[in-house]
Amino acid sequence: MELTQLEYFLTVAHLEHMTSASRALSITQPALSHAISKLENELGVPLFERNGRNVQLNRYGKMFSKWVEEAISSIGKGKQEIEEWSNPETGVIHISYLNILGVDLVPSLIRDYQAASPKIRFDLYQGNHGDIDEALENGTSDMLITSRETTMDNNEWIIIRRMPIFIVVSTAHRFASRSSVSLFELSGEPFVGLKTNCGLKNTITSLFAHTNFEMASTYEAEDLITVAGFIKAGLGVSVLPQTLGLMLDGLVWIPIQEEGWEWEVGLKWRREHYLSPASRRFLDYIRQRSLEPVQA
Repeated sequence: MELTQLEYFLTVAHLEHMTSASRALSITQPALSHAISKLENELGVPLFERNGRNVQLNRYGKMFSKWVEEAISSIGKGKQEIEEWSNPETGVIHISYLNILGVDLVPSLIRDYQAASPKIRFDLYQGNHGDIDEALENGTSDMLITSRETTMDNNEWIIIRRMPIFIVVSTAHRFASRSSVSLFELSGEPFVGLKTNCGLKNTITSLFAHTNFEMASTYEAEDLITVAGFIKAGLGVSVLPQTLGLMLDGLVWIPIQEEGWEWEVGLKWRREHYLSPASRRFLDYIRQRSLEPVQA
């Protein structure tokens, strides 16, 4: 049973004339008759009382037509909903992002984008790297706002922002008044590190490796805000990107003397995954503003 057969059936039922119906459908009358006969054979009952080219629904046809009308209506609503969700002007964009980015970067991106496209909606999901990668793989989200370390061979990547990484100490720490500090001066300091599933872990590990210097973690936290809390309490020092969600009172952010200490955050999506027109338009927007300077 095909959708076109059902549409032909309803047209004949409404016009009650095969020739008129074939004209309305822009098909030949024999082709229409064949389609109706095929539908009747599949159902095992006749649907019309025939009088030449004039036809009327019989009791089976009346019974069947109300269900066909409901089905066609539901399909039309489904098509309309898909159009609304994918339309570049009114659609829904499905994005997952790292928890820490929900304080500043993600809200500002959405605010700026909706200023130009006010009817666009966002379906957002936040979590750690494992959570949001799973959302991308299972199709819950079309794109991620995350760090480069999670980029796989089947992923595409655009940088949104490069965030400087600072040495962070408490206001009571002896380095608190310094204008800059070398990583090597942190040797022997209690260091507050990150557990594996945090977005910044691989970046920091890689940067330490390039400086031939390694910090032994005294404490390991699940997320960046917990790291900031431990530092504020005077339990150690760490290296962190200066994002709004981490700007706690009682912390001092000191520039690192060694070069190259920054965290790349960007948009990631699956190379072979379908992106709706709404998502593709947002992707073009991110391309245009890629590498936007960090706001002070």
